[in-house]
Amino acid sequence: MPEAQIGIIGGSGLYDLDGLEKVTEVEIDTPFGAPSAPLIVGEFAGTSVAFLPRHGRGHRLSPTEIPVKANIHALKSIGVTRVLSVSAMGSLKEELAPLDYLVPDQLIDRTRLRDNSFFGDGVVAHVTFADPFCQKLSALASASLELAGARVARGGTCVVIEGPAFSTRAESNLYRSWGASAIGMTALPEAKLAREAELCYATMAAMTDYDVWREMEADVTVETVVANLHKNVETARTAIRSLLASDVSNRSCTCGESMNGAIMTASDAIPERRKIELSVIAGRYLNG
Repeated sequence: MPEAQIGIIGGSGLYDLDGLEKVTEVEIDTPFGAPSAPLIVGEFAGTSVAFLPRHGRGHRLSPTEIPVKANIHALKSIGVTRVLSVSAMGSLKEELAPLDYLVPDQLIDRTRLRDNSFFGDGVVAHVTFADPFCQKLSALASASLELAGARVARGGTCVVIEGPAFSTRAESNLYRSWGASAIGMTALPEAKLAREAELCYATMAAMTDYDVWREMEADVTVETVVANLHKNVETARTAIRSLLASDVSNRSCTCGESMNGAIMTASDAIPERRKIELSVIAGRYLNG
């Protein structure tokens, strides 16, 4: 099976990644089912890359239906240590305009129907999640977007809602009162599961609209989102190529040790089937 150093998860509008060489399509079955689509594995500027369209080919999966556990497991199983997410989001700040980018450093979880941990069912773990994004990878993402000519806000809080409906006006204003920068539907549980898998994780968030808080603005619609996505997608591709050409192999962060000390359950009390299911995610911590 081919291996990759970095995983790219493409959100709405980014369904493929051009410029890859030695491309192989890899179908992977995980203990948590099949990922959103087969992984596209290739090389760019000497860096091995795995690309995965979050919503599946043809955008057939709603935010709640995305098999996030399978996606993260599949990426880690082929050697990925760093995951860059590209997501469409609505702006909650006047100064963060449509077509701008945000590289966030915080999250607020407003989802309620999603399986957000690899653990449970016989094995208890409490991972540290105070800073949900890898600072090193986020810095590379910001720099790459700026090189691509994007206007970039570094740092900010994203609210993640269940969807698939957009937020109400009251909700949008509530999130603004919290000081949040943007609103989306897919950063969670992706970021939590990446942390449990000890993967670096960062997001390039493309602003598509002002959500519904800005009264002089037309209400957010799929048409508006898609139109701005098409404008943003080439910027994202250029930034990703720039990031892949940088030193992404230099992992000078603590993400790779995230689960150290996090598992509470005694090794001899963990069911063997769970040790097998979690061997790729946290195998080195499960056997005492």
